[in-house]
Amino acid sequence: MPVYISVDVETAGPSPSLHSLLSIGACTLFKPRKTFYVELKPVSDEALTEALAVSGLSLEALREHGTPPADAMARFAAWIDAVTPPGERPVFVAFNAPFDWMFVNDYFHRFLGRNPFGHSALDIKALYMGSAGVSWGETGWRSVASQYLQNRRLTHHALRDAVDQAEILLQILPHLEDTDPGQG
Repeated sequence: MPVYISVDVETAGPSPSLHSLLSIGACTLFKPRKTFYVELKPVSDEALTEALAVSGLSLEALREHGTPPADAMARFAAWIDAVTPPGERPVFVAFNAPFDWMFVNDYFHRFLGRNPFGHSALDIKALYMGSAGVSWGETGWRSVASQYLQNRRLTHHALRDAVDQAEILLQILPHLEDTDPGQG
């Protein structure tokens, strides 16, 4: 049975080959909810001003206080292992999973040589599109949050956003036919 883990990241730009992963927030889907959060030392000086403005994170502060990426990814992998019961597998879940996935997958492979999620990722936007029968243009955060989160805005704090994403998925799953989300 899958263990759904909601993941959100903040980055210094749109490409893991050019920009640093700055923070990771994650939580289990079901309660009692377990959470994970880490801020990482940047691996590059490349940054888009608008990316840093959105997250409020600073490369300078993270150079001084961030966790080295290898340590951060080892801690994240250990947390994933701890919240995933034996015989079950973790499934990466995110709102716009392709973006978050590419950074997490890159950093896991670059710093640990493996990704505990394997190739399992679920995009909440695409799931919402299919379950609600809406167009792709209607899958933005504002549209989905207005339905499931009383118009709550993205905070761009990786853990807070991961928790909000989990709340959205919990409300979508019951509307899917033949879905057994388990108690992961």
